[in-house]
Amino acid sequence: MREPKITPNEYYHIFNRGMSKQKIFLEKRDWIRFLFLILYFQSPITFNNISRSTKHFVKHSVFNIDKKQILEIVQNRFVELTTFCLMPNHFHLIIKDNSSDGDGISHYMQRVLNSYTKYFNTKYKKSGHLFQGPYKAVHIEKNFQLLHLSAYIHKNPIELSKWNKNIYNYPWSSLQDYNIKNRWGNLIKLEIITEQFNTKNSYKKFVETSTAKDVEHSVLNI
Repeated sequence: MREPKITPNEYYHIFNRGMSKQKIFLEKRDWIRFLFLILYFQSPITFNNISRSTKHFVKHSVFNIDKKQILEIVQNRFVELTTFCLMPNHFHLIIKDNSSDGDGISHYMQRVLNSYTKYFNTKYKKSGHLFQGPYKAVHIEKNFQLLHLSAYIHKNPIELSKWNKNIYNYPWSSLQDYNIKNRWGNLIKLEIITEQFNTKNSYKKFVETSTAKDVEHSVLNI
């Protein structure tokens, strides 16, 4: 399967869904596992016991990764994660490719999706593909796209009855990192968006009033 052509130092909207729209997260530890992967697989560093970090997160809502490892990730990462939202059967990311040859996103997504698929299939005694074909990567060419895509992605939980009136506390989205407190420090690079707003509340209002979920997909290249 052909992978999308990526230009170094550019931002991309990355998304994919489960095969036949099936759920890709069946219980809390699945969400946590995928969250770990998108945060900590931004560099070539390997982790030998992700399950231990997952268990720690269940109890403490934080991963037990030491500051030295995080610094090493930040200094050696081939992508920068800017925005994310995990949904029951799909996910959205905004990522910048940091590599010199445009291979950063490809390498990152291969690591994330292969690792998660292996985990999921082993845990639930399944085989074969979990995701619906290769991931999609759409080049974000204009600042308008970047801002409204961030709102579009962050508004996804309104589709969930439990969260449609409280998307700002949805745990599997970066929205609370923009508007409450950044839980992940330098592992998520918010500045390309946050620096365009005077206050956190300004961005919150932008998301609230955005019609990004209502406009034609062709406008935002989704």
